[in-house]
Amino acid sequence: MTSTKFRDIGPEHGLTLITLTVFLPFAGGYFLSYFYRSVNAIIAPQLISEIDLTAGDLGFLTSAYFLAFAAIQIPLGILLDRFGPRRVQSTLLLGAALGAFLFSMGETQITLIIGRALIGLGVAGGLMASLKAITMWYPQNRWPLVNGCFMAMGGLGAMAATAPMELALTVTDWRHVFVILSGTTVAVSLIIFLVVPERKGLGSPASLKDQIRGVGSIFSNALFWKLVPLAMTTLAANMAIQSLWVGPWFKDIGGFDRNGVASNLLFLAFIMTVGFIGTGVIADYLTRRNVSLKSITVWGIALFLVAQLAVIFEIDPQGFSVWVLFGLTMNVGILVYPQLSEHFPLTHTGRANTAVNLLTFGWVFITQYGMGEIIDLWPTGPDGGYHPDAYRASFGTFLALQFIATVWFMIPTRKN
Repeated sequence: MTSTKFRDIGPEHGLTLITLTVFLPFAGGYFLSYFYRSVNAIIAPQLISEIDLTAGDLGFLTSAYFLAFAAIQIPLGILLDRFGPRRVQSTLLLGAALGAFLFSMGETQITLIIGRALIGLGVAGGLMASLKAITMWYPQNRWPLVNGCFMAMGGLGAMAATAPMELALTVTDWRHVFVILSGTTVAVSLIIFLVVPERKGLGSPASLKDQIRGVGSIFSNALFWKLVPLAMTTLAANMAIQSLWVGPWFKDIGGFDRNGVASNLLFLAFIMTVGFIGTGVIADYLTRRNVSLKSITVWGIALFLVAQLAVIFEIDPQGFSVWVLFGLTMNVGILVYPQLSEHFPLTHTGRANTAVNLLTFGWVFITQYGMGEIIDLWPTGPDGGYHPDAYRASFGTFLALQFIATVWFMIPTRKN
C-alpha cells in the first residue's frame, strides 16, 4: 500500500522529495556511467602491457563504449517516451553490470571490446533517462540549473575514476575493481526500480508506428540540425580527451609519473564538476535576466575552443592553468539539450534528446578512435610515449571541426 502511494506522488509534493526519490537515484546511475567512461585513462598502461595494444587499438577499445552507447539511442528514446525513465534505466543498468563482469574476465582484445560495448549499452540511458525525468518532474525554468547539478554527479564519477582508482590499484588489480563495479551497478539498478516514483499520464499515447514516425519529424526539423553539430563536435572532443587521451598527454607532454598523472586527472575531474554546476548556475542566472541560452552557449564554447588551442600549443604543460579553463568549459555543449527540449512537446523529449545523443556519441567514437589513428602516424619514443606533433595533429583536427560547427550555430535560422 505504501509503495503504491509512494509511486503515485507528483510534483506538488515538493522539490525536496522529488530530489530524494528522482534526482539522487538517477544520479547514482550517471555517476557509474562517468566512472566507466573515464576509467581507461587510468588503466591504459595495464591494458597496453597486458593485451599489447597500439594507440589505435586503445582508442578503438575505449571508444567501443561510445559506439554501443550511440547505437541504442533511437530505440532508447522510443522506450523512454513509451515506458518512462524508471523502468528503462533500471533494466539497462543490468546490461552494464554484465559488461563490467565480462570486462573483468577479458584476456583478449575482442573480449574486452565486447565487455566495454555492453557497458556502453547498459549506461546509455544514464543521461537521457535522467533528462526525461527532469522534464517530467521539475519546472521548465529550472531545467538548466537541475541539468547542471545532475551533470556534476557525473563529474564525481569521473573523479572517482582517477586518483581513487589509482589508489585501489595498489591493493588489488583492475579486474577485481570491475567485479565490484558489476555488483554496484546491480544495486543502483534495484534502487532506481524500487525508489523512483511514477508519473501517470505522461507515457506516449501514440502507437509504436507513430512513435517511429515521430523520430523522422525530429530529424527533419531545421532547428535540430542547427543545434546538433555544436553538441556533437564539442562534447565529443571533451569526452574523447577527458576519458582517455589526457592521461597519456600528462605523461608524454607534461612529464608526470603515474601518481602525478592520477592526481592531475583527479583535479581535472574536480574542475569539470565545478564547471558542470557553474554552467547550470550561470545559465539559470542569466536566462532569468533575459540573456538567451544561445548567447550563453556561444560565449562558453568560445572559451572552450581557446582552452584546446592552448593545449595544442603546449602553453604551461607542467602547470594546470590551461586545463582549469578546459575543465570549466568542456561541457557547455550540454546547453544544447534544454534549447532542444523547449521546441518539442513533452511526449517527444525522450526521442529528441536521444537523437542528439545518437549523433553525439557516434561522433565521440569517431573522435576518440580517430585521435588514436592519427597519433599512430608518428613513431613512439624509447619509453613508448607518443610524439608531441601527434597530439597537436590529432587534437587540432577535431578542434577545426568544432570551430566550423560553432560558426554554423551562430548563423541565424531562416524563418518561413
